[in-house]
Amino acid sequence: MLALNKLRINARDTFSKQLTEMEREIGYNDVEEKCETMDDEETIEMLLEELNNLTGLTNVKQDVNSLINLLRIRKIREDRGIKQESMSLHLVFSGNPGTGKTTVARILAKIYKKLGIISKGQLVEVDRSGLVGGYVGQTALKVQEVVSKAIGGILFIDEAYTLAGKGENDYGQEAIDTLLKAMEDNRGNLIVIVAGYPDLMNEFLDSNPGLRSRFNKFIYFEDYTAEELFAIFMGMSNKSGMLVEEEAQHVVYQYFKNKCALIDDNFANGRDVRNYFEMVLVNQANRLANDSDLTDEELTTISIEDVNQIKL
Repeated sequence: MLALNKLRINARDTFSKQLTEMEREIGYNDVEEKCETMDDEETIEMLLEELNNLTGLTNVKQDVNSLINLLRIRKIREDRGIKQESMSLHLVFSGNPGTGKTTVARILAKIYKKLGIISKGQLVEVDRSGLVGGYVGQTALKVQEVVSKAIGGILFIDEAYTLAGKGENDYGQEAIDTLLKAMEDNRGNLIVIVAGYPDLMNEFLDSNPGLRSRFNKFIYFEDYTAEELFAIFMGMSNKSGMLVEEEAQHVVYQYFKNKCALIDDNFANGRDVRNYFEMVLVNQANRLANDSDLTDEELTTISIEDVNQIKL
């Protein structure tokens, strides 16, 4: 009981911003690139607080904080005219879907801008369809167009391993070659993050000799635990103005506990929470639909009936 109460309080206090970011990530259109600029009023400390308030991701937070500390010290050396070796800042985000990779990339873009590493701080998201064309010559143009949008910020390539196609008429390798040249040409004002499943990302890096040397920093995103998935659900409920009855909370927690015990290739972490939450709302609507005199409390309460019907 104490554990559930603590998770409920944490969800109420810290998840509003994260859920907005998660909704963007879950609703990501694989075809359309998205570009976001930063809020100049945010400080590095505010951005790090936003990062550290995300659910779970303990190792990710440690890695990002260490990276930021390194960059801050390098900046001090640079300002004092102390010589230092150049360093690649391109990153590999490896992990399963729904683990917050896009969310962290967006925060990192803003921090890099504040540190003066990039000039604008926007995040441009794209996948294979936004980079690879269907005929000779089209791919290079698509890559160049995307890169032009990302200069001054971070280019985030989701499921980057799909670029390493091996078919005779596959232009993924052309996209990689064009991207590597663009990274070299814009090395002072463009960061590239490639993301995807851990094993497939290793295959991707081995597909071209130029990739390993440029992408030598890895951040691994672990799957969420049952407690973290429950906390995300409670945060979604709170953001939607819903009160989850105590009995229902226990059912929800048990659902995610069972879900984590049966992880398979279809497990989607935060995306699974979103899907589950939407099913709960459908059940609630079906329960209330025939009542013509509903109170505000009834409209904003998730009961045990709403969650009991959902099975793994």
